[in-house]
Amino acid sequence: MDKASKSEIKIAKNGPYIVTNALPLSLYTIGVNEQAESVRWEEGKHFEVTSQYALCRCGQSNHKPFCDGSHAKTGFDGTETASRASYARQAKHMEGETVVLHDAEHLCAFARFCDRDGSIWKQISETSSPQVKEAVEREASHCPSGRLVIEDKHSHVKIEPHLPESIGLVEDPAQGCSGPLWVRGGIPITSADGEVYEVRNRVTLCRCGQSSNKPFCDGSHASVKFQDGLT
Repeated sequence: MDKASKSEIKIAKNGPYIVTNALPLSLYTIGVNEQAESVRWEEGKHFEVTSQYALCRCGQSNHKPFCDGSHAKTGFDGTETASRASYARQAKHMEGETVVLHDAEHLCAFARFCDRDGSIWKQISETSSPQVKEAVEREASHCPSGRLVIEDKHSHVKIEPHLPESIGLVEDPAQGCSGPLWVRGGIPITSADGEVYEVRNRVTLCRCGQSSNKPFCDGSHASVKFQDGLT
């Protein structure tokens, strides 16, 4: 593999995600506490990958997570409908005592880390407490889609987790389903028409084929109980 080559995810028209640069691919399970609240990420199986590989986008492959050409047989419509606007333009902003919560609701991948302790939105007003501020930062950082971003109100620094370039296959046993592709570490995603979406530290891509915000996840996997058969 050419070490100087750049990582990229290219979206094939009505087809799979073409991944370059041998990006690591692993299972990530949403771990819950006794109250069934999402509290941690549990890394699982690592998949062997080549310098370039194709990941299923239609949800119909018999060789998940990889593409087997099922999109062509089923007539999959992978039309990309997501906004090309920046996250900053799409998000709403909620000011707390010490932080600002940025929230692009339509990017929600239904991982539910934000629901703990009465929800992140209620806690924002109490962030003068170091414990609450820490909890809010943790909940937002665990959001795989990057829907939620915390910004320090005084330094204006956005608080982001360190994520190496990699792709996670989200599993959600608490909801009885498999979730999206968790794209980590600022990997460029190129649309089928050649335009690069805003590069972000974390986003989630639909792999059940049902999202109305393609290529991004909108939580549809939970309603259709998508199963990848990997666990």
